[in-house]
Amino acid sequence: MAKGHRPRRGSLAFSPRKRAQSPIPRYRSWPVSDAGIKIQDFAGYKVGMTHVVIIDDTKNSLTEGLEITVPVTVIETPAIRVAAIRAYGKDTVGERALAEAWTKELDTSLAQTIKVPLKHDTNAALGKIEQLMNEGKVSDIRVVTYTLPKSITGVPKKNADIMETGISGANSKDKYEYAKSILGKEVRISDVFKGGSLVDVAAITIGKGTQGPVKRWGIMLQKGKHSRQGSLRQIGTLGPFRPAHVNWRVPQMGQTGFHQRTECNKRIFKIGTNPEEINPVGGFTNFGLVRNDYVLIKGSVPGPSKRLIRLREPTRARVSAMGEPQIVHISTQSKQG
Repeated sequence: MAKGHRPRRGSLAFSPRKRAQSPIPRYRSWPVSDAGIKIQDFAGYKVGMTHVVIIDDTKNSLTEGLEITVPVTVIETPAIRVAAIRAYGKDTVGERALAEAWTKELDTSLAQTIKVPLKHDTNAALGKIEQLMNEGKVSDIRVVTYTLPKSITGVPKKNADIMETGISGANSKDKYEYAKSILGKEVRISDVFKGGSLVDVAAITIGKGTQGPVKRWGIMLQKGKHSRQGSLRQIGTLGPFRPAHVNWRVPQMGQTGFHQRTECNKRIFKIGTNPEEINPVGGFTNFGLVRNDYVLIKGSVPGPSKRLIRLREPTRARVSAMGEPQIVHISTQSKQG
């Protein structure tokens, strides 16, 4: 008799499946990079998807050197600004913030998000950070950045999104000097990434509210004979009588979507400054026209349109970047159906 094989429905890797705390994704680690002193993260807003025709540059591919069609995601990436410098020191439980210095050159949209420190003495704060560095108490330097969504017509928001960003390099003093040079200034996507490089993409997925176990975990529908008194869209059992406890691995109803997801090693096809190259006839669905710098990412990206997307240097890149691909054609056909 054949042996039955039935893998469990759904992955437990992302448990517990609860709502993200914020629509702004959070990075908890920063890779050790030797690509020079620069910030390791950039943020943009998801526009939609289109397709491009490129010359396949994948080695040993059956279509190497030929024209292929590849789906891409468009992310509008206007310049971001640096609000503060934050110094971290090692503690018994990890790292903790020791001091931070805020700039006076803050955008007015930032006051709609947080309470701006108006009486903050920037020079005194910088002096405190330098003193801590001389004492050897600083282990890492990071910067606080924020977006300028008011420059995007497709996103119906004016308040800024605030993030903490790491700086590449191994020397804290070099990181501090670079952070001082960009404090209060704008940083563009071309200052951080190049076409053809690999990035990690983090975003909050589309929220679907409370859903049943069929949609949430992908379990099978019950047969009518097995569920005469109830719904077909339910599990057969919650578990044994003893112990009288429902295991967390049992697929049940609950929050679906609006989870943070990070996809590793996504390739940047193009970083452009002329949005007329990609704007379709009638604009992108649920977004409109792109009016700032943009990025083309190979494949799909988590989240709906208008959602904040964060791009970070890859933490587990297994292959080196192959350079910017040769794009033959970018589709600008209408997306309105």
